[in-house]
Amino acid sequence: MTPHGARAGEDAEDLDVEEVLALVKNSNGHHLPDPAARGETDSARTSHQPDPSARPDARHRATPWPEARALAERAGRNATRAARRAPVSAPLDTALGLTLAAPLDALTDLPSFDTSAMDGWAVCGPAPWRVRDEGVLAGHAAPAPLTDGEAVRIATGARIPPDTTAVLRSEHGRTDDKGRLYATRDVVPGQDIRPRGQECRTGDQLLAVGTLVTPAVLGLAAAAGYDTVTAVPRARAEVLVLGDELLTQGLPHDGLIRDALGPMLPPWLRALGAEVTAVRRIRDDADALHKAITTSDADVILTTGGTAAGPVDHVHPTLRRIGAELLVDGVEVRPGHPMLLARTTETQHLVGLPGNPLAAVSALLTLAEPLLRILTARPAPEPYTMPLRDGVHGHPHDTRLVPVVLRGDEAVPLHYNGPAMLRGIAAADALAVVPPGGARAGQETELLDLPWASGGIGVCFT
Repeated sequence: MTPHGARAGEDAEDLDVEEVLALVKNSNGHHLPDPAARGETDSARTSHQPDPSARPDARHRATPWPEARALAERAGRNATRAARRAPVSAPLDTALGLTLAAPLDALTDLPSFDTSAMDGWAVCGPAPWRVRDEGVLAGHAAPAPLTDGEAVRIATGARIPPDTTAVLRSEHGRTDDKGRLYATRDVVPGQDIRPRGQECRTGDQLLAVGTLVTPAVLGLAAAAGYDTVTAVPRARAEVLVLGDELLTQGLPHDGLIRDALGPMLPPWLRALGAEVTAVRRIRDDADALHKAITTSDADVILTTGGTAAGPVDHVHPTLRRIGAELLVDGVEVRPGHPMLLARTTETQHLVGLPGNPLAAVSALLTLAEPLLRILTARPAPEPYTMPLRDGVHGHPHDTRLVPVVLRGDEAVPLHYNGPAMLRGIAAADALAVVPPGGARAGQETELLDLPWASGGIGVCFT
């Protein structure tokens, strides 16, 4: 007998991750515009110099926020093409959050036999019916056929006896003093019977390539006879937490502060579809950072802090030292504008997150989310807007990402939204994308869902 899941693997033999990504892109059409489509190269975007007359700070080289996200997507596509990763056969208990790399075809009819949709009696012909002594339970062998005027007790999910006219629900039947069964409502032939193949027939395509594996998909796969699904492998991510000032336990003291990003980033990355291979703590030492980056075999390296130009900010010098290509060096967004994205090898990228917690979240959603989404061939989220209940002050030139909660048909901006604060984002459902200059009360504003608030895979934290 062919093992469950083998069929899907055979169907996907000629599909690699890049081809799955193409199918996903074509199916939803929500990828951000690729700067290359306008003839812009990565180096051109990196060296972009805004018009000094439009910006008072002529030295500012940051990339506009939408273009930074598009560049992160493009980086993911380039890495996917270079890596040519093959799909994997994932057991159902490990497949949550993956993307199907082969169609999910029914391996059996569903249901695979006529079943009772209710507890009651299987009846044959018109009433009254004489009731058999023994009933029919779910999971038992096929029962004997009924004869005209006969009934048998039946449980939900049990096999329907041959020649059954209908199932009479328990609450719709009564017996007289001679034990004969009568219906208290009209009996319609076929009522409360789930016929074989009602949901699907063997070979029917249940789900297409590019479908995100949700809890419901796991249930459907199991019902259809699968033990494994063929899926795009998770992207491997490694987190490098930088800084001498960080504590891993206890209260802050003597100029030392608790590390908030070390506990927060791994589950967030898993919710974005990554496999977190390591969380490494690196002191403010350039050689240590160099060794950590050059010895990592992750698809995506994320560093925390050190992206500015201070005396112990070693990320930029280290990237220059290893000959990495800066794709994004600063983004026109608040908080988090000193974020960066670099290509360290043909198939590996580094996302430099600012050290302030909310700024790091901003960078995570701006650069890491689009990059990981492409690497794992996840469907792009449907863009949507909601009106703001209250006005939000904007930056004169940069996009702002502001935590909000969703209340009815409005998004309510939260306080405690400074770069170093997590109080707002901890209570938030989404981030509002506030354009330069701000947004007034009632203005329709784009929202970025947080993974655990989007009704899908965000619960996949383990």
